[in-house]
Amino acid sequence: MTGFDRKSLDPVTVEIIGSALSSVVDEMGEALVRTSYSTNIKERRDCSTALFDQFGHTLCQAEHIPMHLGSFIEFIPLVMARYPLEDIAPGDVFIGNDAYLGGGTHLPDIVLAEPIFVEEKLVAWAINTAHHSDFADRGNAHIFQEGIRIPPVRLYCCGTLQQDIQDLILLNCQVPDERVSDLRAQMAANRLGVSRFGILCEKYGSDVVVSAGLELQDYAERKMRAGIATIPDGTYTAGDLFETIDHPEPIKISCVITIAGDEMTLSFESPKQVRANFNMTRSALLATVYYAIKAIVDPSIPPNSGLARPLHVEAESGTILCCALPAAVMGRISTCQRVVDVITAALASVCPKTITAASNGSVVSATFSGSRRSSNKFWIYLETIGGGNGARYNKDGLDGVQVHLTNTSNLPIEALETEYPLSVLRYELVDGSGGAGKFRGGMGLRRVYRAEEECQVAISMSRLTTAPWGLHGGGSGGNAQIRCTAPLTAGNAMLAPSDIVEIVTPGGGGYGEPEAA
Repeated sequence: MTGFDRKSLDPVTVEIIGSALSSVVDEMGEALVRTSYSTNIKERRDCSTALFDQFGHTLCQAEHIPMHLGSFIEFIPLVMARYPLEDIAPGDVFIGNDAYLGGGTHLPDIVLAEPIFVEEKLVAWAINTAHHSDFADRGNAHIFQEGIRIPPVRLYCCGTLQQDIQDLILLNCQVPDERVSDLRAQMAANRLGVSRFGILCEKYGSDVVVSAGLELQDYAERKMRAGIATIPDGTYTAGDLFETIDHPEPIKISCVITIAGDEMTLSFESPKQVRANFNMTRSALLATVYYAIKAIVDPSIPPNSGLARPLHVEAESGTILCCALPAAVMGRISTCQRVVDVITAALASVCPKTITAASNGSVVSATFSGSRRSSNKFWIYLETIGGGNGARYNKDGLDGVQVHLTNTSNLPIEALETEYPLSVLRYELVDGSGGAGKFRGGMGLRRVYRAEEECQVAISMSRLTTAPWGLHGGGSGGNAQIRCTAPLTAGNAMLAPSDIVEIVTPGGGGYGEPEAA
C-alpha cells in the first residue's frame, strides 16, 4: 500500500471507525438535501453520498439510492486514469455525468468528487451525486439527445472555481439557476465529508483509518461469501418480459445464476440495444446486481466494494442490459427494476424467506415542463411515483412505496402546487391493486394532475401489459395505467390549461395461496 503501512487492528477499532464512516456519509447526505434548491433534491431526496478509498474502491455509501452506486463505482478510477496523482491537489473537485466516459448511468445524475489529503497524502475521496431535473424535451433516440455529456473534469482547482467549465455546463442546461444552486449544495456536502474524515484521521491516525477501511472491505467480502455458501450449489434461471409506454412490444430479459461454493455468477441475456431510452450501461447493471444480491443474501453486509468480490456478472456488450455508445439511457431505472425481478425469481425456490413476490417493477415518472405565463421563465418538474411492494413469506407488501433501485420521497402536494403551475386533484392508494395471497401484495398509487398553464408532459412507465408476479400461489399485482385528456403519443402530450393527467402505478404480487373465506 504505497505511502502507508497497513495496521493490524482489533475488531472493536474497525467497528468504531466503520460506524464513524457511516455517520460521515449520512451527514453529507443531510447537508446536500438541506442546502439544495430544486424540489427533486430538497424534497424528493434524489441524491446519494459516499466515501471512496485512495484506490478508488467504495469505502462506505449512505442508504440513499442504490442505483447511484452505478454513478460512483467507475468515477474515481476514471479521474485517476485521466489525472496523474501528482497533479491532484487539496481543494480540487471533479465533475462528471457521462454514461460511457464519465462513470455515470444517465446524464441527470451529476457527480462531484473531492480528494481528501492528510499530511500531503491522498487518503480517500468524498463523492456525491444528485439528480438534476433538467434536459427536458430532448428526445431519447441516442445519448446525444439526452443532455450535456460531461467526462470527469476539474470544476475546482486548488479550491478555485474554474468558471469557464461551469459556464459551459450551465449554458447547456434549461434551468441554470437551479443547477448552479444544486451544484453548490453538492460542493458543501463534499467539503463536510472532507472535514469529517480529516477529524477522524486526527483522532486515530490516517494509517489506522485507511487500514480500517481495507479491513471493512475484507469483512464485507467474508459476509457475502458466507451468505452465498448457504445457498445450495446449482444453476437457477428465470426470465421476465419488459415493456414500456414508448416500446409496447414486450422484451425478454433472462438471468442464469450459478452458485459454486461461496461464489456466484450471474449471466444475463437480452436483445440488442434499442433506439429508446431504457438501455442500461454495465455500471448500472453492476449496481443492480450488487443491491439485489446483498438484499437477498444478507442486508447487514457493509455497503462497500468488498461485497462485489465473490460476484461475477456476465452480459454481452451492445445489448439492452449492457449497452454501448451511443445508446440512450435516460430511463434505465425501470429496466434495472426488471433485472431485480429476474434475479429474485431465479432464487425464489432456494431463498424463500429473503425474497418477496415481484414488486411494482417500474419507476413510473412524470416530467412536466413549460414557461411561466407571468415571467416566461422555464420550469421543469419531475416526479417518480411509488407503487406496491411484493408480499413476503410472513407479511403483506407495503403500499405506495418506492422499491429496490430507487428510494426517493414523494413531492408533497403543498410544495408542488407552490412551485409549479399544476394542481393535484387526487392522490390515493388503488384498492385491489395488490396481488391476492396468504399475504397480500402492496397497493399501487393514483395521482391525478391538472395543468393550470400550458405545458408539456413526458410519462415513463412499465407493467402496462405484464403484471408483477406472485409467489407460491400468490396472485399478480395490478397493472400501470395512464389517462390524459390531451392527445398522448408514446407518453408525451401538450397540455392546455385544465387538461388532466391521471397516472396509476402497479401493485405488488401476493405470496402464498389465498386462504379460504
